[in-house]
Amino acid sequence: MDWYFKVWRDWQNFSGRATRTEYWMFSLFNVVIIGLITMIGAFIDTDIVEFVYSIAVFIPALAVTVRRLHDTGRSGWWLLLFLIPVIGFIVLLVFYCQDSKPDNQYGRNPKAQAEPSGY
Repeated sequence: MDWYFKVWRDWQNFSGRATRTEYWMFSLFNVVIIGLITMIGAFIDTDIVEFVYSIAVFIPALAVTVRRLHDTGRSGWWLLLFLIPVIGFIVLLVFYCQDSKPDNQYGRNPKAQAEPSGY
């Protein structure tokens, strides 16, 4: 959960870099939380909770995604590839899975810096 909360604490930061672990752990927790919220919404017969969570998580998810692209040495503008059906998603998925690049214009390599406790 440290990775998930780290992204929430840094929700407004679109500069810098995010490691693969930070990005993928945030994504994993989002999938789990959305799954739980969807089940709760189905139980109480409403989608409002899922809608509110989706709106709340949009900016932090966008920020960590841009920082992940920075970590691979790419500009956040590469995120616009998502607008190309199928191909854009596949290309971005490959980018998200790539290892951190050495120090670049977006900052120092985050792998060289201290990781959150317990990891």
